[in-house]
Amino acid sequence: MAAQDAQSVRRRVWELLEVTYDEADHKSTFDWVDISLFILIVLNVAVVIIESVPGVEKAYWIWFAIFNTFSLVVFSIEYAVRLWACSADARYSDGWRGRLRWMVTPMGFIDLFAILPSYLVILFPGVFFDMRFMRILRIGRLFRVLKLGRYSESLNRIGRVVKAKRSDLAASVFFIVVLIIIASSLMFHAENTAQPDKYSSIPATMWWSVSALTTVGYGDIYPITAWGKVLASVIAVLGVGLFALPTGILASGFAEEARRERAARNRCPHCGKSLATETESV
Repeated sequence: MAAQDAQSVRRRVWELLEVTYDEADHKSTFDWVDISLFILIVLNVAVVIIESVPGVEKAYWIWFAIFNTFSLVVFSIEYAVRLWACSADARYSDGWRGRLRWMVTPMGFIDLFAILPSYLVILFPGVFFDMRFMRILRIGRLFRVLKLGRYSESLNRIGRVVKAKRSDLAASVFFIVVLIIIASSLMFHAENTAQPDKYSSIPATMWWSVSALTTVGYGDIYPITAWGKVLASVIAVLGVGLFALPTGILASGFAEEARRERAARNRCPHCGKSLATETESV
């Protein structure tokens, strides 16, 4: 009986912490816990930005310290409670293995890295308490902005699209890397003799390849030989088409996700049959 009561409490806590998403209406349901955490995350991001203004941190350091300590305590409690309550979810229900599985999820990593830099400074002050690591600490606190993904259905939709198209995106990234290597190798051999200081090696030439393929072209490195200019023209044209591949893949993914959502919206939540089919049969 006690075990059932504990599991019931765990399930209730998990429901409070997790944003409920209705597949039929495609709406997320927020409770007071979600709204409070959302506001705290936004305030944390605002504080990190304001702290970078010269003179502001020194003038109001005590208030920043109080707020950052309060945020660290709240996010630590949130992480510990999520780790305890995640076993109420069927995906993480097998004891410590399930908890480990939750810890390595994207949101689990984000929750951990939102508090980890602060604890490193507290536990190892002699190692981490200098200006360089204080800057790293601030960057680590910006991980908290990623926690907003839990409360945004738009960001969740992007995540679903990227996950569904991950193999296609990986293939396009692979081709981009291959093209950068080929372009760097050809340009190195074409320009090394004329500009040994700028095209000193293939790795050094990769900077030009990236800027050319992305059509940025900073102008700090550019070919001066005839063969180099011909190669640059071909590479620039290829880059326009190749870097459009991920955009097309994501656009296709969003279209498929929109069709899936429309189909789910037109499906009966009880029997799972299409409402359009039922209407036509009547």
